[in-house]
Amino acid sequence: MSGTAELLARLRAQDAALAEAAVRACAASPFVAEALAWMLDRGMALEELRRVREPGQTAGRIREATRELAEEADMQRALRRLRREDMARIAFRDLAGWAPLDETLGDLSDLADACCEAALRFAERRLQGRHGRPLDERGGESRPVVLGMGKLGGRELNFSSDIDLIFCYTQGGETDGARPLSNGEYFGRLTQETGKLLSARTEDGFVFRVDTMLRPFGSAGALAASFAAMEEYYQVHGREWERYALIKARPVAGDIEAGQALLRTLRPFVYRRYLDYNAIGSLRELKRLIEDDVKRKGMDDNVKLGPGGIRELEFIVQSFQLVRGGNETPLRDARLRPVLRYLGEAGHLPSQTAMRLDECYVYLRRLENAIQMYGDEQAHALPADEARRAALCAAMGNADWCGLLEELDAVRGFVQQQFGRVFAESQKGRDEGPLARLVAGLWSGQLDPGDAADGLYGAGYQQSPKELVDDLETLKGLRLVRAMREETLLKLQQLLAQLLEEALQQPQPAVALKRALRIIQAVVGRSTYLTLLRESDGTRQQLLGLCAASPWLTDFIAQSPVLLDSLLDPRTLYAPPEKEELFEDLRRRAQEIEGQGTEAAMDLLRRYQKEMTLRIAAADLMHALPLVKVSDRLTWLAEAIVAQALRFTWAEMAAQYGEPRRRDGSPFGFGVIAYGKFGGIELGYGSDLDLVFVHDCDALDEDSQGGARPLNNGAWYARLAQRLINSLATQTPAGRAYEVDMQLRPSGASGLLVTSLDGFADYQRSSAWTWEHQALTRARYIAGPEAMGEAFEAVRQEILCRPRDVATLRGQVVEMRARMRGSLDKSSAESWDIKQGEGGLIDIEFVTQYLVLRDASRDAGVVEYSDNWRQLDALERAGSISTGSKQALIDCYRAYRGFVHVRSLQNQPAQAPADRFAAEREAVRAIWRQLLVDVRD
Repeated sequence: MSGTAELLARLRAQDAALAEAAVRACAASPFVAEALAWMLDRGMALEELRRVREPGQTAGRIREATRELAEEADMQRALRRLRREDMARIAFRDLAGWAPLDETLGDLSDLADACCEAALRFAERRLQGRHGRPLDERGGESRPVVLGMGKLGGRELNFSSDIDLIFCYTQGGETDGARPLSNGEYFGRLTQETGKLLSARTEDGFVFRVDTMLRPFGSAGALAASFAAMEEYYQVHGREWERYALIKARPVAGDIEAGQALLRTLRPFVYRRYLDYNAIGSLRELKRLIEDDVKRKGMDDNVKLGPGGIRELEFIVQSFQLVRGGNETPLRDARLRPVLRYLGEAGHLPSQTAMRLDECYVYLRRLENAIQMYGDEQAHALPADEARRAALCAAMGNADWCGLLEELDAVRGFVQQQFGRVFAESQKGRDEGPLARLVAGLWSGQLDPGDAADGLYGAGYQQSPKELVDDLETLKGLRLVRAMREETLLKLQQLLAQLLEEALQQPQPAVALKRALRIIQAVVGRSTYLTLLRESDGTRQQLLGLCAASPWLTDFIAQSPVLLDSLLDPRTLYAPPEKEELFEDLRRRAQEIEGQGTEAAMDLLRRYQKEMTLRIAAADLMHALPLVKVSDRLTWLAEAIVAQALRFTWAEMAAQYGEPRRRDGSPFGFGVIAYGKFGGIELGYGSDLDLVFVHDCDALDEDSQGGARPLNNGAWYARLAQRLINSLATQTPAGRAYEVDMQLRPSGASGLLVTSLDGFADYQRSSAWTWEHQALTRARYIAGPEAMGEAFEAVRQEILCRPRDVATLRGQVVEMRARMRGSLDKSSAESWDIKQGEGGLIDIEFVTQYLVLRDASRDAGVVEYSDNWRQLDALERAGSISTGSKQALIDCYRAYRGFVHVRSLQNQPAQAPADRFAAEREAVRAIWRQLLVDVRD
């Protein structure tokens, strides 16, 4: 009887079902057969082979088995035997078909984590017995951290893998024993001893081969580095491939919490704040080096490094992580499969492609593990001898070798195809077409500007070809361009050739190109954006389309080049989020930067405001949104920004000064009221925010509570308000979120920045002018405690619903309108001011406000809303205005706002030709006369 047959017979005597599963496992792996025999010889329980390990169970088992060991030889023996048992269990379950891939990889990673932790603790005990504890300069204990890299870091360890580790420690200092060492020396020895416990070969084999070459400075660097040294290294010396490596970093032993904090600190090195298309080039170059090595060593049958293998699939996923991970949290996962799933869900890859790549990954990793499970050997190549091929077919469930190769070829072919799509270098602009030659000739000086202009004219630029050549010459003369390396300059020329070619597809090619060149000038010093535009056909096409449509949008992008990131995906570009999505998205992004300080908070607000404004404008220009929905979204965006700015500033104030309390000890409220276009849900591009701040604290003379530096409550409010304004309006490198106007607060510029709600109500009752009550018709509570919002609305309704003397009200409204027109109307013989001119927008708003103030005392429904259109609808229901007049005002209002809206996107003033809107102007004037002039009390 053969050895395997005898083993199976012994197994059947104990457990027939287990023996049945062992047939396939033993056929696939002599290592498993040998391990099972070893377990049977020692009378070990085989029931463990059936069990799925719970989280922490492996670590607990190894910790318990090694807790009391004091001798190095005993520790080495225990770790190796525990490892052998677990590897046999893992391989058996995998080959028997009992364990899905994630269980196999997770169990292997848990085993490595537990062995690293046990070895580290054992080495620590021995070292501290000789040299004492490592202390930092303040006397606190400095703790070790072991970072798992590569497959281990991603919890995707293969069966017979090295483990890539980086050893580090929290702080420098010295040990406190009789024979003190510097912390650097102590943790260096700790690294050596831990590594030896894991990788030294004894009669029982080894636990894991340990590779520490990914540490800072590689073999030339210290064996263990302090956190401070790690941070400095990656900030000063970090290379692109190290970004790629750190994607997979995970604390696996030592102070796990400290390790996670370190990785958060290093996150800006790994994941750029903006989309980083330079990462594509770096990964492409790394792949070329691997390909060269594969060819040189004849490793085409290597399922890890060969064409269409595991590494290419990993590169596909990691390219998205490096490019987009700074903006999208789900991409920062060290595990490949969850990231791949997200790429499909988010639309970065077609969902079917992502699903198929996941299937390919599972197949390739199972194949790699099966190759290694044959003899517990670190191998990645397809076997050449018949016995191993037969074993591999048994492991993979194939009838013969040809069937296995057919499956593998299909998998590798698909991976290779998708890798080629993601990493393909754009060939547009690289051929020697006439426009590419024109750019090259102009740059080298071999082509005269006049001849270049003729060349552009002949290519289709029949408007302003000389001006376009002048723009190219200006770009060429920029200091940043003159200082470019030859390689970068060539890429810029290729990009310009692409733009010259593709702008011809626009209705007005010269206009589109001229505006696009303004953006190129703005980003010419940022290679990431030049790479993005050169690599991404879709981004260039979106950019040219938007530039062709709007000079305002061109300026907007040129001032904030980070917005180019948003052009990558037309599905999101032209579909700005709904209100709740927008608020939730901003809250989520704010949570990601929690604890990073005021600068990061202000930067987030500005980037988010610009990103969403671009998406709204893009949808607007492509006619995906009607005007009213554009204003809705611009208003929702401002509300979300203000609410988040208030949360940021509140938290900052509370951390420094504590919080004010009311006399009864309850928390105070702080509310934000929107006026004008903001209150009326009519914001446009570039609108200011008219704001008023209120509070409900009744203990202004007392101090805030709970902070390190108490502050007078009144001063607390004023400082909160000022910081809130600054967070919105201060100019930073990222621009500003909004201009803020506080002129409508009680007493205007001479009033307090924050008024108590009672004081606000008293002012409105006794001191406010009629025009201030007109403004209150468009006021709306937008941020702060809900109860304060209800209290404000009660005050607003009380004030607006007061009975008024109609003649006095009418006279004051007419007088105020006349004063405004006298100082603000820019109409002339040739043009008409659509806002301030007679019969224009402001006249419609004044008519509506007059009717609301006149009739709210008899029908409170007219003050329910703050926007002009719904107020007119309510006034019609109340009988305040006829259906015909209401509809005429709404139609005129819609036409006027649509015209102003289009003009703003074209960077043009709100002036219409003198004969434009004649019928509309006359309709508004007639209603004005009917309601405000030709009346008798």
